[in-house]
Amino acid sequence: MTITFAGDKVTLLGTQVKKGDKAPAFKATKNDLSEFNSEDLKGKVVVYSVAPSLDTDVCALQAKKFNKDALELSDDVAIVTITEDLPFAQARFCSNEDIKNLEMVSDYKEREFGDKYGFLIDELKLLTRGIVVVDKEGVIQYVEYVPEVTNEVNFEAALEEVKKLV
Repeated sequence: MTITFAGDKVTLLGTQVKKGDKAPAFKATKNDLSEFNSEDLKGKVVVYSVAPSLDTDVCALQAKKFNKDALELSDDVAIVTITEDLPFAQARFCSNEDIKNLEMVSDYKEREFGDKYGFLIDELKLLTRGIVVVDKEGVIQYVEYVPEVTNEVNFEAALEEVKKLV
């Protein structure tokens, strides 16, 4: 799969996941610096909304859109936005944009998500843009790696998959 960032080809590190794979467990950092453990979401449909940095318009739009969409989904759905931004920057963004309906986590420390899901851009040490939807049994049901990182994800396709799973 070829991924570009502003037209330049980039290399993804780690193992890219696909539909039907068991979702790899990973740890990341919450905004209060406590540990996020993906295993804590077992039994829920999980949407991993993956973005490079909240300091860009497309990434900010992605977080705001999923925050709004979360209100229309079941309590059995967890939306997790994951970036390489520092937890302090994520907390500031959430406060400024009134983001309350999703969990924001940072992969900056160990980069477990980027490695285990194949989203880490080698050249930039940022996550590429995409979405992963995991069902209640922990199986990946939808994956999107956006071919051009500066473009938006396919919100509609991901949300349609989520609705089928709840």
